[in-house]
Amino acid sequence: MTSFARLRRMNLGSQFHAFGLHAAELTDPILGIDHAWMSGPTFPPHPHAGFSAVSYLFLDSQTWINNRDSLGGRQKILPGGLHWTAAGRGVVHEENPAEPGRTVHMLQIFVNLPQARQGDAPFALALAPQDVPVASLPGARVRIPLGEFAGQRSPLQPPTEVRLLDISLDEGASLSVPVPAGHTAFVLPIFGRVVVDGEALDSDGAPVPVAPASPEARVIALQATQGAAKVALFSGAPLEQPVHWQGPMALASPEALHRALSAYQRGEFGQI
Repeated sequence: MTSFARLRRMNLGSQFHAFGLHAAELTDPILGIDHAWMSGPTFPPHPHAGFSAVSYLFLDSQTWINNRDSLGGRQKILPGGLHWTAAGRGVVHEENPAEPGRTVHMLQIFVNLPQARQGDAPFALALAPQDVPVASLPGARVRIPLGEFAGQRSPLQPPTEVRLLDISLDEGASLSVPVPAGHTAFVLPIFGRVVVDGEALDSDGAPVPVAPASPEARVIALQATQGAAKVALFSGAPLEQPVHWQGPMALASPEALHRALSAYQRGEFGQI
């Protein structure tokens, strides 16, 4: 049985526009996603704890992102690249477009960490655009930043098992994507109109169909019906653990959340 999660518009001044999908109870192990356009500094340095903050830039981004964190990291996230920050017990980071006024088109993805790893030291992983595998099929081009598809696997080995496919479809093209047994799966519209398992999906904030984890493998059928289209397909094995939020922190128990907040207030997350 398919459930539906609604995309919500978010605007922060004139420099940040997004469609947000925040339905952790449906999309476990993914806590939330912002499909965003950012053209200037929007978020000051801020903390995370208990989950991973993942940034993926689409190839049509006009500039790259400068990423800084309290681990001493200084990274360029180029169009087509991905950066994964496993916050663990706590980190501070900041991401801004390299050239103000030019637009970054991106996904900001929040992926839960297994409870046993939420107290680990933070670390970061990076995937350069040229290292993202690409599967070319009739009428379809699929970039594979996370996980595997069509016999190709991303070289990134993150601490939570998730898959992200960046799928471009020509008008009229169809694509079938296998979903492993035990995985939650959903399709996020990026542009155009796609029929997903018989349900029309538009990039204007329409509800997103979410297929809950099933004991059997299954297939998601995609078709671009009115011009070219792009979607992001996600899947992952649910962690099935509690989520306790406060601001940019999410942990599996109130006690762990309190410890993280206290540690941040004591300066233990470091500084940029």
